[in-house]
Amino acid sequence: MKYLMMIICTLTFVSCGSFKAERVDNKTSDEKALKITDQWVQADTEQVIREAIKEMSEHKGLRRYITEHGKQLKMFVGEVQNLTSEAYFPINDINDELLNEISKQGDFVLVDASAREHILKEISYQNDGMVDPKSAKKVGMQTGAELMIFGNVYMKPESRDGKTIKQYSINLRITDIEKGIEIFRTRTKLSKFSEQNKIGW
Repeated sequence: MKYLMMIICTLTFVSCGSFKAERVDNKTSDEKALKITDQWVQADTEQVIREAIKEMSEHKGLRRYITEHGKQLKMFVGEVQNLTSEAYFPINDINDELLNEISKQGDFVLVDASAREHILKEISYQNDGMVDPKSAKKVGMQTGAELMIFGNVYMKPESRDGKTIKQYSINLRITDIEKGIEIFRTRTKLSKFSEQNKIGW
C-alpha cells in the first residue's frame, strides 16, 4: 500500500509538472492549433478575408465603379451569415475582420449594421423627452449608403475511415443599393483535413 501511494504521488507530480504555456505569434499558433483541432481558427479568418480584400482591390468592375463616382463611397456592411452545420463557427470574427480590412483599405466610408442599431436606439432615447431638445440628435439625419456588402459561409464535410475533409466556401457580394445591381462577387475557399487515430487524435 505504501509503494502504491508513492507511485500515485509520483505520477500526480509528473502530470502536474508537465504543463507548459508560452506566448506565440499567429503563424505558430495556427501550426499548433492544427495538431489539436480541425475547427476554424483565427488564422483561417485572416487568410480568407485577406484573399477577399485582395480580389476587391484588383476587381476591374469595382475599380471602375469607384472611379466613375469620383468620391469616397459609403458602404453599408451587412452580416456575413453562418450557413455551416457548425453552431460555434466564429462568424463574428469574420464580420469584424471584414470591417477592419475594408476600413484599412480606405476606399469606403463604412456604415456598420450593428452600430446602426445602437445609434437608432440612442437617437430614439434622445427624442423621447429624456434629453434637452437643443442637444438631441434628429431622426432622419443619418447618411445613406450607396453600396452594401454581405455574404455567407458554407461548409461541406466528407468523412471516411477516420479521415475528414471540411471544404469551406466564403462568399461576399457588393450591391448598388439604389439600382439593385451587383458590382462585385467573390468566393474564397479553404479546406481542412484531419485524421483520427484509433486511440484518439
